[in-house]
Parts: sequence; structure tokens; C-alpha cells
Amino acid sequence: MEDMAVGRKFAVALAAAALTAGLGVATAPGATAAAPAATAASTGVRTTADCSVHSDGKLWCGNKAGAKAYADRSYGSAVRGSLRTTYSWFACWGHGDPHPGGNDIWYWTQTDDGPWGNVPAVDVSTSVDPAPGLRQC
Repeated sequence: MEDMAVGRKFAVALAAAALTAGLGVATAPGATAAAPAATAASTGVRTTADCSVHSDGKLWCGNKAGAKAYADRSYGSAVRGSLRTTYSWFACWGHGDPHPGGNDIWYWTQTDDGPWGNVPAVDVSTSVDPAPGLRQC
């Protein structure tokens, strides 16, 4: 009987810990935290509550998991790395080859692998390209 009570207490504690972790952690003012997000099933691109240029001058926005970053603003150039996370920052934008997103905007960022590269706007969850307030490069 006592073992059952301990087991129930453990299960309740485990559930409470999981719930607490799921609610997130508060951050200090000025700290950067990933915004809540939902995946757009049809495109694989994550949409977020926050896709904007922050005070650091970078665009913080959802992106397609596994998005490739290219050496040049062209699918024909070498792949430099990828974005394994679905919320990233982008330093600037530039014109390049057209892509399936219906424009020729590419965003410059450091990949999760380390090297810098160009990500086509179709893989970034912006509502308009180029993202307002982000500098051109």
C-alpha cells in the first residue's frame, strides 16, 4: 500500500515537472527567447508570433527545419550548412536567383553548422520580403 502511495506521488511530481517545463521560463528584459510557434504543415515552414527585426539589428524569425544555406544566392551554388532549428536570426538580405517563394530575396545568416550562407526567403516565415527594417547586404 505504501509503495502505491509513493508511486502516485512520483507520478504527480513527474507530471508537474513536465507541465512546468511546457509552460516555459521567464527571461530577463532584453534577453532573447524563442517565440511560441506552430508549424505550417503544408510548407514545413514554422510561423512564429515574433518575426521581426530586434534591437540587435537582426531578423529573428521562424524557418523551415533543415533549410539549406548556400554560398551564393542561388540553388546552383555550394551548400554551406543548414538550419536545424526552426527559429533563427538573419543579419541582412539581398537579391539573388528567383525561388519557389515567388521572389528573389535571400537572407544571410550563420548556419547551425557554423559557416555563413544565404537562405532563400521561401524557407523563412516572413510575411513580406524583404523583412521590413532589416538592412540590405
